Order: sequence, then C-alpha cells, then structure tokens
Amino acid sequence: MRIRLAVTVLGLGLVASVVPLQAHHSVAASFNTGTTITIKGVVTKIEWMNPHARFWVDAKNDDGTVSNWELELPPPNALKRQEGGKLDFIKQGDQVTVSFWQAKDGSRLAHALTLTLPDGRVMNFPHGWGMPTNSN
Repeated sequence: MRIRLAVTVLGLGLVASVVPLQAHHSVAASFNTGTTITIKGVVTKIEWMNPHARFWVDAKNDDGTVSNWELELPPPNALKRQEGGKLDFIKQGDQVTVSFWQAKDGSRLAHALTLTLPDGRVMNFPHGWGMPTNSN
C-alpha cells in the first residue's frame, strides 16, 4: 500500500512539474524576430500577471484609424527587480513609444523590446527579451 501511495505521489509530482512548461512559448516560434516595429501611442490597459505582464497601446495608423496593440513584457517579478521593487513606471493614459516583434499570425499581439516612457527614459527588456533587433 505504501509503495502504491509513493508511486502515485511521485507521478502527480512529475505531472505537476511538466504542466508549467507547456504553458510557456518560444519567442522565435511565436513572434517575427526578423522585423522590429515601432509605434507611438497611448496606454489603454495594464495587467501585472504571470507569466508575462502585458499592456495595451492605441496607436494611430497611417490612414488615421487606431489599432490597439497587446504587448508582452517580462514577468512582474522581473520588472520589479529591474525597477527597484516598483511597478509604477507605466500608467494608463501615458504616451509611450514601443519597439517590438509582432506575432507571426499577424495579430496585434507583440513581444516588447524597448519602451520609451513619457519622461524620456528607455526601458530595455533583457534576458530573453533583449536579442539584437533590426529596425525596419
């Protein structure tokens, strides 16, 4: 009976350790890393949730219409370490400039590379978020 219980617990532990790996994605598999896009716009929403913090920006297109972009950031804890324990560097309504890799499916989902804040400070997102980029 004890062996059966130990095998069950071990099996559940193994399954639980694999599930988080399935949730994460490869940047190169999901985003077009060969082309960097830069937009200017207004922050409309921010989420500080794992596995990636996210924010949305309304950016004006060449034809005058507005597109809402969803931009992935590093996890909230990584951002806290980068920003001295605070997550108040960006706020809804801020005018920002963002460079990113767009999702390969053509959606308005993107992987943020740099974020220029209203005060002119530029945030780079290293450690898997800072591969060399090509400005196009």
